[in-house]
Amino acid sequence: MTLAKPASRVLTSTMPTEPAATALLLVLFSDAITVDQGEVLAHRRLAALILGPGTIIPAALIALAAWLLLDVPPAAAAILGASLASTDPVLLRTLIRNPALPPNARMALRLESGMNDVILLPIVVLAMLVLRTGGEPAGSEAARLAMGVFLLGPLLGGAVGYVAITLLDRVRSRTGVRRDYESLYALGVAFTAFAAAEAAGGSGFLAAFAAGLVIAVLDVELCDCFLDYGEASAEMFLLFAFVAFGASIIWSGLEVASPATLVFALVALGVRTAVLLPVLRVAGLEPRSRRIIAWLGPRGLSALLLALLPVFAGIEGSVPLFQITCLVVLLSVLLHGAGIALFLRRASRDRGDPPLRSGAPASRNEEREGLSFGPAADAGPAPPSSAASEQVAERISIPELRRLWEEGETVTVVDVRTERSYRDDPQIARDAIRMPPDDAVRLARERGLDQHGTAVLYCT
Repeated sequence: MTLAKPASRVLTSTMPTEPAATALLLVLFSDAITVDQGEVLAHRRLAALILGPGTIIPAALIALAAWLLLDVPPAAAAILGASLASTDPVLLRTLIRNPALPPNARMALRLESGMNDVILLPIVVLAMLVLRTGGEPAGSEAARLAMGVFLLGPLLGGAVGYVAITLLDRVRSRTGVRRDYESLYALGVAFTAFAAAEAAGGSGFLAAFAAGLVIAVLDVELCDCFLDYGEASAEMFLLFAFVAFGASIIWSGLEVASPATLVFALVALGVRTAVLLPVLRVAGLEPRSRRIIAWLGPRGLSALLLALLPVFAGIEGSVPLFQITCLVVLLSVLLHGAGIALFLRRASRDRGDPPLRSGAPASRNEEREGLSFGPAADAGPAPPSSAASEQVAERISIPELRRLWEEGETVTVVDVRTERSYRDDPQIARDAIRMPPDDAVRLARERGLDQHGTAVLYCT
């Protein structure tokens, strides 16, 4: 396969290197910082199977199919295999957050979409080196790149993450930091780790992932702040990047549609399912979870970003590889997207959710259906939850809380720490009610809390 120069000009003009690199950086960092160490350790057997044979075997089989069906060099086939074995965290966001998804299926899909890019990225980088040097990489150059990918980048990323956490902890202890500012600080750590590794000749992408892992392990509060605020910013950028692909270069995949590429696309989409069904049986998952995990593995933005790396590196013959990836992603969005939509629709029907109404504004009571409590102990002032809210959550000190009790006020102390924070320190304040923030409204209704009383919330 030869380089298509007109397509190359289209690619470089519609999707420059910086946005694509930023998107891949945010994918890796967001996936790392949301890793729950406790959950991974509790499901370490499942994680090992998903990220080991569940990721490497499909990548190898897709590469073999590319070599046999598309007549590409082995290194180019390895790029296709690694790119198309990557399941997309952006397309899986809604599914993973749906409460109807079985817990084992949620954990497996979160692990796979969140961490398999770190397994696949080194394959792409090393294959790029082989293509760049004509299939016979010099020993010194290969050793230097391998050291940068596997050692220098992660070490620098971890160091940047550790220093950033140490500095933030000192600022917290002296002056305090708003939670939304902490989330932006986390994004700054990701970009700093990337820049430091790239300047030193390492892999900036793996450095960003390593920085996110260090934060996830050492600073749970910063992780929670990122999940509250920063993750939304990252997801917005990733969504814009995916829309940019969809509006422009992804349609170049139709230009390479042929019997051979269509057969390859079907193989690439079916191999993961065929491999994961027996692998998940070994993990001991129930049949329903195995079927959901094996089928719902869309290829999307992460696959496109991995395939774009050799294009922006100027490697000859890489544009057709990207176009084939686009073709597979288009089919995956159609097939897996329809599967995800059907699952969500069926789950909503099984729960008995009422159909959405259009054109009818919500009443004042409906807008305030969530609990509207007064003072709340939080890391900082929070905005009203809706336009109809009459009170703004504010800080409250322990002496003020005692004064309310002495005056006979109806005060409920609520522990709203995330599960990750609570698992690290299961102690709870005296007479407090434990309510995880992702399910607080339902639990408050079940426990009959007074909507006109005062709720004091604490999360640290």
